[in-house]
Amino acid sequence: MAVILKYLIAGLVRYWLIHIDYWQTIANRVEIATPLNSWKRLIEGVYLYGHNINPYEGDSFHESPIMLVLFYYLMKRIPFILPALFTVLDLLTAYLLYRTSKAFINMFKDSQDKKLEEVSEESKNMLLNDSQLKEASEYVLSVYLFNPYSVLNCVAMTTTVIQNLLVAASLWGASTGHRILACVFVAFATHQALYPVLLIVPIAILLAEVNKGCHKCSYIKTLLVFVLCWGFLIYISAYIMDGSYEYVYDTYGFILTVPDLKPNIGLFWYFFTEMFEHFRLLFVCAFQINALALYVIPLTLRFKKEPVLLATVLVALSTIFRSYPCIGDVGFYMALLPMWKHLFTFMQQKFIVGCAFIITSALGPTVWHLWIYSGSANANFFFGVTLSFATAQIFLITDLLFAYIKREFTLKHGTSRQVDGKPAKLVLR
Repeated sequence: MAVILKYLIAGLVRYWLIHIDYWQTIANRVEIATPLNSWKRLIEGVYLYGHNINPYEGDSFHESPIMLVLFYYLMKRIPFILPALFTVLDLLTAYLLYRTSKAFINMFKDSQDKKLEEVSEESKNMLLNDSQLKEASEYVLSVYLFNPYSVLNCVAMTTTVIQNLLVAASLWGASTGHRILACVFVAFATHQALYPVLLIVPIAILLAEVNKGCHKCSYIKTLLVFVLCWGFLIYISAYIMDGSYEYVYDTYGFILTVPDLKPNIGLFWYFFTEMFEHFRLLFVCAFQINALALYVIPLTLRFKKEPVLLATVLVALSTIFRSYPCIGDVGFYMALLPMWKHLFTFMQQKFIVGCAFIITSALGPTVWHLWIYSGSANANFFFGVTLSFATAQIFLITDLLFAYIKREFTLKHGTSRQVDGKPAKLVLR
């Protein structure tokens, strides 16, 4: 009953905010809407498509053709249902994350039972019981439903709502062992925003563990199904655009080359505004490698036994370093963090990170107003806030990873520390 009440309250809040007078202001905020997910740009693309004008010929529309056709028919036939549709999709995302966390809890419990013999006697009180594990799913649901980042993202009716749903569905499919579902949904998410391609690594590991077969064969099957699904989506999109693949440059190319430098909460826009043009290609490649490839191999090698943690970290890192991030992306990975609430005891930066999130969330709109409307600030002020916001996220992720390593070490070696057979102590001199 309590879970149903949460859904009801969260749904009513979203639906009500969509219909208030300030909705247009929310939908146009730079922290929420980007050139990739903006509702305003989506309407413009649909309008051009409806008048037989290629929406990709200009510089205003960068969604996939599949999304274009979907919303064309929705706006043409049942436009009145769109606010309710976005609300339902966001609630469905919360539900899928809830089910994913449930499946992960069962996996974590089995893993904990198998490693029981390796746990130090004095650390056995750190093992999690059923009630503690059950709480994690409730927190996942609550954090997504009532996180202001997620709420505002839904209220602005950005297409990030759909991206979050696709990513959540792919994680749920992987955690329950449904390879085709997981690959289809992650292919859809990749086709829309490119960066979710990173998730194929933890999803392949997760499917191999859940299905308990030959790991190498499972990896190959997962990769093959994903590539086939993604290729089919690219072909369907080209078919929609009368056999032309020119849309690829205005979707994937737009994401990778970052031509639109409108301010957002990311790190690209200010850097490339100030850079000399002849250095642009070098640094675009460096930034995109950092976002798409740099962390996958080392993190996979270290956390291959925890694919859900690996997925959480890769989603977070791609959010921080992608070319056009928004707070909807941040709200999504924050909802995954309660699955690791047992690590919070080992985290050292919780207070600093929490304060940084609150302060930057308040300062961002304030500094934007001072810069754009009052003229008493400049771009440096706003970029300083976004840089602090990104730094806080990096602190959060690194602290979470170190907390996992600390807990793993403590479980195996115990809490006492000895040097030469005697209790260790720090002496200040």
